Amino acid sequence: MTKIEDFIDLINAAFKTQVFIKITIGNLREKKSYLKNIFIKPVFIKENAMLSFVYRYQDKDVTKNFLLDEANSTIKNLLSSFFYNAELYTTTENIYYTQDAKTSKEKIVIKSLEKTIVQKEITHDKQKQRLLSTNSIYLKALGITSAEGNVKAAMQHKYKQINKYVEIIDGILKETPFANGFNVVDMGSGKGYLTFALYDFLQSKKIAVKINGIELREELVKKCNDIAHQSTFDGLQFTQGSIQDVELTAVDMLIALHACDTATDDAIAKGIKANASFIICAPCCHKQIRKQISPTNALQNITKHGILLERQAEMITDTIRALILEAHGYKTKVFDFIEEENTPKNVLIVGRKSKFSDIGFNDNMEKIAALKNLFGIKEHYLETII
Repeated sequence: MTKIEDFIDLINAAFKTQVFIKITIGNLREKKSYLKNIFIKPVFIKENAMLSFVYRYQDKDVTKNFLLDEANSTIKNLLSSFFYNAELYTTTENIYYTQDAKTSKEKIVIKSLEKTIVQKEITHDKQKQRLLSTNSIYLKALGITSAEGNVKAAMQHKYKQINKYVEIIDGILKETPFANGFNVVDMGSGKGYLTFALYDFLQSKKIAVKINGIELREELVKKCNDIAHQSTFDGLQFTQGSIQDVELTAVDMLIALHACDTATDDAIAKGIKANASFIICAPCCHKQIRKQISPTNALQNITKHGILLERQAEMITDTIRALILEAHGYKTKVFDFIEEENTPKNVLIVGRKSKFSDIGFNDNMEKIAALKNLFGIKEHYLETII
């Protein structure tokens, strides 16, 4: 076994025992190379503990992330062919690998530290603290966690998504009084992942919450009601029906995530008419506006390309939705929901009820008219139903 392999064994031991801090690799064999040094640190990406390599060049840094086995082979190649020295820093000792440039003689020197280092950076494999417990009955019933309460590999992204969702809701609800309870309607609740998560989270905050998930598919409604019963979520129920047909009263928060095309508009209209304190939508599809876009100005150079027309339709549709909310007295924010790798439908529109005024209404409707005129649009569906 070579000294390089011994050094890699020491890296593995430090990594697996969670004492690894960083590695620096330097002293280039080819002095004219644009690559100067490499710095390695532990990171946690997509629930995987990895090593992040920063390749430092004269004019830029390049970062590459590797799982441990691939990192080992990369380090072995770097020390065999490109660099003479490497230093491994742990919480208890520093380990130096060197190779003599003339004789190729290798050696490893280990220096113990007088005091153990405690740094946040070394807890690289510690998962982010999530707001939802993995031991919940509904997570197991929905197939997100195993019987032992471990998040299944194929459901890591879903678990991350629902935690991000309740984190966003938590931020939205700050400074909201809950003295009279809190009523939520989730339009198009589907399999109920996010509906269950929201109920669980709000209940954990001692809020007297009631949530009604509206879903058209009877089999999903039955399944979700069964899981709610198993979970003893007495304030959570699922009702069969369409977004268009449901009648709402006393709604504090209306949610519609990924309701297709104009179903998002139906949900927003229901929320406005019910005077909901919060309206939260993650739009999906933008066909209604897309079919109408026909600018006669320079914008036609953008909209003649299908993919750009699609993106433009999304922007225009959601901009008008936000303006209509503002026209009806809602302070509105539009932002990313979660990473696109989890869902391509990534925009969240959040409206918080403020104060209606005729001036505000007219001003926002003028902005909508100007946008429609610019893009050759006759009408936005939400205008016609509100």
